[in-house]
Amino acid sequence: MPGSSEAGTRRTEARREEDPAFVLSRGVVVLFAVACGAAVANVYFSQPLLVTMGHDLAMSPALIGSVVTLTHVGYGLGLFFLVPLGDVADRRRLIVAQLLLLVVALTVVATAPTAAVLLAGMAATGLLAVVTQTLVAFAASLAPPAGRGRVVGLVTSGVVIGILLARTASGVLADLAGWRSVYLASASLTALLALVLYRVLPSHREAPPATLRYGQLLRSTLTLFAREPLLRLRALFCLLVFAAFSTLWSSVALPLSEAPYFLPHSAIGALGLVGVAGALAATVAGRLNDRGLSRRTTGIALALLTASWLPLAFTRHSLWALFAGVILLDLAVQAVHVTNQTLIYALHPDAGSRLIGGYMVFYSIGSATGAIAATSLYTAAGWGAVCALGAGFSGLGLALWAFTRDGTPDPGPGITGSA
Repeated sequence: MPGSSEAGTRRTEARREEDPAFVLSRGVVVLFAVACGAAVANVYFSQPLLVTMGHDLAMSPALIGSVVTLTHVGYGLGLFFLVPLGDVADRRRLIVAQLLLLVVALTVVATAPTAAVLLAGMAATGLLAVVTQTLVAFAASLAPPAGRGRVVGLVTSGVVIGILLARTASGVLADLAGWRSVYLASASLTALLALVLYRVLPSHREAPPATLRYGQLLRSTLTLFAREPLLRLRALFCLLVFAAFSTLWSSVALPLSEAPYFLPHSAIGALGLVGVAGALAATVAGRLNDRGLSRRTTGIALALLTASWLPLAFTRHSLWALFAGVILLDLAVQAVHVTNQTLIYALHPDAGSRLIGGYMVFYSIGSATGAIAATSLYTAAGWGAVCALGAGFSGLGLALWAFTRDGTPDPGPGITGSA
């Protein structure tokens, strides 16, 4: 079990001093962000390609739907079983190994001759795409405490941008060269990133002196949740904001493909470009965390998230209202997510991978809940009900913040996240 936050920080600083030649420059942070976005995009590439995949491999509608399900199941398993390894292994080697295995999985998908091979490849792709979270934890460990919020904000913006642009990129590539080209291109990019990261990243351990066995490692993740109320609270915020995020992005194509718009899939996919503006703007949240304003940042972001559903409710009448709502929603979700990760990592820097991996399990739960609820509700009650659902998730997050804010004061500048 890791020690105190202060002791963990001292060990992290001592290990950083073992490699004084390495400097976490802005260019390296951008490389982290690009790698995170490229890895997580693999989880979402298939969504606009399902019909084409099904026709190519003679898959039934029920079977083709399992492509997305298995990818997300693999991702959820990876969060719990693979990401904690970052606390007991050389993270550079672990990241490169996972990226190379991801290349193999993507190649299997791209060349799949049967539905069974495709499904196995998609499950493996989801499992290995969790290298994203190992990258986030590594970037946080390399950052100086006073600038950790800024670094986490920039790297996490890469994750959100990767999620938002995955559907657009896969749709464009599939139109040009077929659905298999999407995964071949991603495999090539992933292999290139593995080479670059191997050459750029430092090779040193970010693990506690006493190496844990694998079973102990997994149990300690559960122990962290039992012992850290801040981790539990931030995990609940994560679940609620990503339930709201998924409520919008899993269902917004439905009203846009109907009257009065009848937009094609390419135009709907381009909506992700609007969301990127919000994701980029929310990198300011990292700087606010470094100034010790995490509590207020969370409250303001949750208020904006709740308010974003008002313009979104007018989607059928105005695309400008939709654009405004999308920007507000993505800005707010990103701001809360950056704040969450900055705070929980600082609890125990020597257990950063376990903290972020366990936290992201709640991301998966929230995303799945929002997607299932939104699509079912749209069929039964229409777009207005979907917006009410999203506002409900957002409002619950704001109420939780209001109820707990007196018990979670802002940490001081440069100490984001003391227990």
